[in-house]
Amino acid sequence: MDAKVTWKNGMTFTGTADTGFEVPLGADPSVGGANDGFRPLELMAVSLAGCTAMDVISIVRKKKQDVASFEVKVHADQQGEHPHVFTQIVIEYHFSGTSIDEAAVLRAIELSSTKYCPAQSMLGQVVPMQMKYFIREAASGELVKEGSWQPV
Repeated sequence: MDAKVTWKNGMTFTGTADTGFEVPLGADPSVGGANDGFRPLELMAVSLAGCTAMDVISIVRKKKQDVASFEVKVHADQQGEHPHVFTQIVIEYHFSGTSIDEAAVLRAIELSSTKYCPAQSMLGQVVPMQMKYFIREAASGELVKEGSWQPV
């Protein structure tokens, strides 16, 4: 895989990779930026969320679960001083649907974490991670199951 960023001006860059899609990168005005794009570490968090989300929804759908909506949220705590590395990550999986099986959700999260998601595997080697899940009934919005899964 190859990736690059191209400087536009100031602290504005455009990132691209093998697929050819572009993503804007920018910085906060306090460091000379124009607040006009993703921060690089934001993209790491988005990458982690996207990687595990694609695994989990694929596995859950193969298990014939009736998912109406699905969202993955990543919260990454950062060190206060430079280089502001991630110190802890919590991944939340939010499902809404009809009679979603908790065991299917747990298995999908486990497989993503331990087998399929390279972003999670790489970051998990250097940052403690916790996975939480929330399952709601689509018709009522009622929270029917919640829990967590921790890699061993």
